Amino acid sequence: MAAAARPAPLPVHITELRMTAPPKQSLPMPVNIQTAIMRVPEIPTAYYRFLYTQVGRRWHWVDRLRMDDAALSAILHDKRTNVTVLYVDGAPAGFFELFQHDAETTELVHFGLFERALGLGLGKWFLLQTLYAAWASEPRALEITTNNLDHPRALQLYQMFGFSPVRTRDDVVVPLSDAELLELARRG
Repeated sequence: MAAAARPAPLPVHITELRMTAPPKQSLPMPVNIQTAIMRVPEIPTAYYRFLYTQVGRRWHWVDRLRMDDAALSAILHDKRTNVTVLYVDGAPAGFFELFQHDAETTELVHFGLFERALGLGLGKWFLLQTLYAAWASEPRALEITTNNLDHPRALQLYQMFGFSPVRTRDDVVVPLSDAELLELARRG
């Protein structure tokens, strides 16, 4: 039996952005949709992996899936980490993760919607709610990183809300192998 081939690395162009003032926009909540946004201070690693996979599968998010439970739990339960979930009609539909590096800088580490929530008019509204949450601790700057594997309009949307590019770099993302996917399924 031949060994399973490792997926080919995908080249990525990464853009780091920074925002130095809270957004001035306001957007109405989408109509005819029941929404709730809830912070999850003691999020279980399995639930986090579920959220991360549902949002990030299309965009090749792999880093947190490759972490063992102890390493992931240490990040998630760090008092500087804030994981907040968007619910639509009672079910999870997206999440964001903030990390407060220090009193000066907060990072929007992850943000996104489940596929089932796309097309409902929630994207801009949910990003704005995320930015309000990030600015609640009154940092001097909010940072985010995106890349060309992300949603095609992600960079444009971040800039529309007040982020400015500060640097770019190139890297690679190695997609999950079949063996890694199988191990994740076993973990549950």
